[in-house]
Amino acid sequence: MLTVHVPVAEYFDETTNRFSHETFAIDMEHSLVSLSKWESFFEKPFLSDTEKTPEELMWYVKAMTLTPNVPPEIYNKMTEENGREISAYINAKMTATKISEIPGQSRASREIITAEIIYYWMVSYQIPVEFENWHLSRLLMLIRVCNEKNKPQKKMSRRDVAQRQRDLNAQRKAMLGTTG
Repeated sequence: MLTVHVPVAEYFDETTNRFSHETFAIDMEHSLVSLSKWESFFEKPFLSDTEKTPEELMWYVKAMTLTPNVPPEIYNKMTEENGREISAYINAKMTATKISEIPGQSRASREIITAEIIYYWMVSYQIPVEFENWHLSRLLMLIRVCNEKNKPQKKMSRRDVAQRQRDLNAQRKAMLGTTG
């Protein structure tokens, strides 16, 4: 979860000779729920490479908001720093898991990912619906892990099988102290 502090007023405190800021705190979550809200409003995929308009981006920020009853004018007072903070949060990995790519295999898929596709993946991997509130990057990594773990094991080539057998035989010979 991200908490953004939007400055709503600035005043000068004469006793301390300092400027002070009054802020409004907004709790946000970049999740499948917010993605789903945005896609149902705009009826297009959020995770596509198409450029979003400022209106679409602001609508997504509102869809991410968990704080109840945020006055609409608060969103208009967001600073560039608030925008950078939100952008960094959305783009964060939020996981320590890394899946190594196999050289020569293409990861690029032409499938357009929408909220319904992600919900389908959750259902097919029996991921509890409560996970829809996880950070979206973390949920997508969990789905990738489920996908990797459910793939059939690749068969070893004849050369690899023979090498493995030679290694096992050499290990057994050394262990038993024999020559064959």
